[in-house]
Amino acid sequence: MLREVPTHTFYTILLLICFVAIAIAKRMSHKRFDEFILVISNSRYLKVYGKDQKFLDYFDAALFLNLVISSAIFCALCFKTLTQTIEINNTLISRIIVGISVFFLAKVLLERLIASLFEIDNIIDNYIFQKISYKNYLGLFLLPINALLIFSITPTKTLIYSVLALLFIVNINGLITTCKMYQNEIKNNFFYFILYLCALEIAPYVIIYAVFRT
Repeated sequence: MLREVPTHTFYTILLLICFVAIAIAKRMSHKRFDEFILVISNSRYLKVYGKDQKFLDYFDAALFLNLVISSAIFCALCFKTLTQTIEINNTLISRIIVGISVFFLAKVLLERLIASLFEIDNIIDNYIFQKISYKNYLGLFLLPINALLIFSITPTKTLIYSVLALLFIVNINGLITTCKMYQNEIKNNFFYFILYLCALEIAPYVIIYAVFRT
């Protein structure tokens, strides 16, 4: 029977996996990684690498691994700080990792399916690439925050809410950048754009929030 690894040690293992994933991404393309770091303030990365997309991009896959694990760690820290009813253990963290992975992948596949049905693959492919890039950036942003909250700073509700606010700002910044790049298409299809936002961008998160509130 396997011995249960203490949660703190499990956090350390997960953080090491994140660092390895980022190191692999940087090893694959040092230039692309350096440009990716600036994606929040410069759209060059999106314009250059959005033109040469692949269904399976190993660079994005490595960063996605970091995103999933970093998000799961932060979720566990949020549960531990904001609630007193959920017991944080290795099993729960592992389930959160699987849940986040399934959620993101299913969402992307559904978006690609809808794009194929409406024959707007080129626009949606670029849009998905931009969304994935910004989410991967959030994963990079979360990594040092998680390390500090685990090993140095005791998480408080104020601190957790502050980090959530920063993540929200970064996400909104990405959405604004995307809207600017596709403003003509959005103007011509404003109704469908609002429908898309409600159905595939807002509704899934509202449902998740409702599930955890019950």
